[in-house]
Amino acid sequence: MSHQSELIATDIDAYLKQHEHKELLRFLTCGSVDDGKSTLIGMLLYESKMIYEDQLAAIEQASVTHGTTGGKFDPALLTDGLKAEREQGITIDVAYRYFSTAKRKFIIADTPGHEQYTRNMATGASTCDLAIILVDARPGHGVITQTRRHSFIVSLLGIKHVLIAVNKMDLVDWSEERFEEIKRDYREFATRLDMPDQHFIPISALNGDNLIERSPNSPWYEGSTLMHHLENVHIASDRNLIDFRLPVQYVNRPNLDFRGFCGTLASGKVRVGDEVMALPSKRKSRIERIVTFDGDLEEAFCPQAVTVTLEDEIDVSRGDMLVRPDNLPTVADKFDATVVWMSDDALLPGKQYLIKQGTQTTPGRVSTLRYRIDVNTLHREPTPTLGLNEIGRCRFELERPIAMDGYRANRATGAFIVIDRMTNITVGAGMILDRTAATDKQEAWDTEAAEGLVAATSAVTDEERTARYGQKPATVLLTGPPASGKSPIAAAVERLLFEQGRAVVAIDGQTLRRGLSRDLGFSLADRSENVRRVAEVAKTINDAGLITIAALVAPQEEVRQKAAEVVGAERFLVVHVDAPESWRREHDDQGVYAKADAGEIPNLAGVSLDYEPPTKPDLVVKPADKSIEECAAAVVKMLSERGII
Repeated sequence: MSHQSELIATDIDAYLKQHEHKELLRFLTCGSVDDGKSTLIGMLLYESKMIYEDQLAAIEQASVTHGTTGGKFDPALLTDGLKAEREQGITIDVAYRYFSTAKRKFIIADTPGHEQYTRNMATGASTCDLAIILVDARPGHGVITQTRRHSFIVSLLGIKHVLIAVNKMDLVDWSEERFEEIKRDYREFATRLDMPDQHFIPISALNGDNLIERSPNSPWYEGSTLMHHLENVHIASDRNLIDFRLPVQYVNRPNLDFRGFCGTLASGKVRVGDEVMALPSKRKSRIERIVTFDGDLEEAFCPQAVTVTLEDEIDVSRGDMLVRPDNLPTVADKFDATVVWMSDDALLPGKQYLIKQGTQTTPGRVSTLRYRIDVNTLHREPTPTLGLNEIGRCRFELERPIAMDGYRANRATGAFIVIDRMTNITVGAGMILDRTAATDKQEAWDTEAAEGLVAATSAVTDEERTARYGQKPATVLLTGPPASGKSPIAAAVERLLFEQGRAVVAIDGQTLRRGLSRDLGFSLADRSENVRRVAEVAKTINDAGLITIAALVAPQEEVRQKAAEVVGAERFLVVHVDAPESWRREHDDQGVYAKADAGEIPNLAGVSLDYEPPTKPDLVVKPADKSIEECAAAVVKMLSERGII
């Protein structure tokens, strides 16, 4: 069992000490039904000689009656222990297995692949550092709906390290072409996800190829084996050691001379003598002692469980949080979050739930359900509620403030669960969004006009303007990721319309940022405000009877719909400039993609920031397939067909 180590026979104390200080990697297997998740784990343990002899004998016996390998050894039965799982040959609940090698300790979560058990998969992924996503290499399988669903949840839960195991390669004769095809399909989908570390490995889980040893069946594959990758993937830098957060779980008061505050460091580190602040009281003190079972420490860091004492007698209770005075989380009773709904009873906006975040629990409700996310297309859809396994963005309002961070910055203080107050059942899991965490400030879209101001009326009617210019006013929004060809197409459309004698104005996003929007950055909030300003300008131009051609990235569908409301739905047309990333990079004259890859541009749409293609564009042009002039002509033709010109 376990791994080979000479210390076991020669110095058991030294072996135990070495084992105690090994780094722990938590990972999960996920993917669609029958992709081979349980088989992979079972064979991984079997090939590594990490199964007890009595376990092995029991599995060999069970393989005869319950196995899916024709009576031969079925490694999937090692994790599929439920009767229903063995009868159906599927995984239903999350199964955890522990093992160790000479380099690392591991906890595996084997998660189900069926859509109806998506909540189980999300539960298993919530504490993992790495995800193994299995893909069936056989024709007709590959990257399918459930593969995309699980990949989206992995990205949503902030798992940075993803290993795509292309399984059942033996059934496609170890075809390198098939392997590369699956890689292309997956990467095309994953470009819109936050997965900074991706690796692809061709395997045969049932036969053990490329699990522990390199397989002679894939001489064209030059990468590492699956076990080598698990042992060597770097996860230490994933921990947040900057933002000190210690949620208080228990106040330890064994006698009159000791009062300690117990908890697990959610992030950051702390030393004796450091100044800290207790939230929500905002009282300050200094760390007097850091107490553990093995004695006092001078310094502690996440994820250690410690008891700290303070120099001053300030009021700190369970649910409070110790932080640094110069590095505070957000404290508020409102926030936006992405929610995975886990109950058969649908989420009801306005209904009272319990919101448990860390060690604090407070009543709260969903005040606004903004949209539901289609995990297959990543499009956002309006919806009145969320059903089982559905994912959406919600606005929460709590009865009292909590201390929190955005989930991307801190998984521990940015995550929460939703509990039904009547049954005490967990019905949802949420991730707090960075950009809206606890602010009462309204977006300018939603701000009412100043009281007493009245819009001026024009002495010229719309009919008179139409008669004068021979056209109807309209705004055409050309939207697409950077370097997709929006600006050249907009300029070409303007030229064609001008040559036809039309009154037209082109608005370019970059030009606007040099003037009207020079105060804005490139966060989603600032991008939203930039689109709002363009919409207001376009409306003014339309009111004067002119046609507006606007070239903007405008990455969010929700914001584009708001712009349509400002301009007027009957005047607003959306053209999706659709170009593949390879083409965009090739035509990137300003080098923005290279800067994004180097980390110099933090929020580049289509790379480090999601770009949401329009759900129902009025026109799609593809500059990679047709010239700029042909794309512009298609836009002008659309305007003619719509009766605008």
